[in-house]
Amino acid sequence: MAMELHHTFTVDAPPEATWALLTDLEQVGGCFPGATVTSATDAEFTGNVKVKLGPIGVTYQGEGRFVERDDEAHRAVIEGLGKGLRGLGNASAKVVLQLEPDGDGTKADVATSLNITGKPAQFGRGVMQTVSDKLLGQFVECIEGKLTS
Repeated sequence: MAMELHHTFTVDAPPEATWALLTDLEQVGGCFPGATVTSATDAEFTGNVKVKLGPIGVTYQGEGRFVERDDEAHRAVIEGLGKGLRGLGNASAKVVLQLEPDGDGTKADVATSLNITGKPAQFGRGVMQTVSDKLLGQFVECIEGKLTS
């Protein structure tokens, strides 16, 4: 099942500070609910993430990397691939992140192309959108906490 997810959020910090945090893969991974980063460099990371989809919990073991990163334009493209444990299918994502100044803060535009195989795919778009909205909400709170501390 392939789907496109689109999210926009604003944080109360300047674009440079926001960009520095969002491109620090270890810190960013640690902000994603249910995620554990096991290794990270400037360009790539490995780890796992536990996600609850409907009645089932899925743990994906995966890796991700920057395929594009423009520090001046504050634009990045990140690709991630996760392998579901216990044969629960795979997930891959391509995330395009674009930051823009917004008053004293920063507006972030996040477009995600998500592809999920196996049992989790049966839950459909509605569940995926709801889960991703909830996860993004928690992620943004964590990012804001780090930026404003």
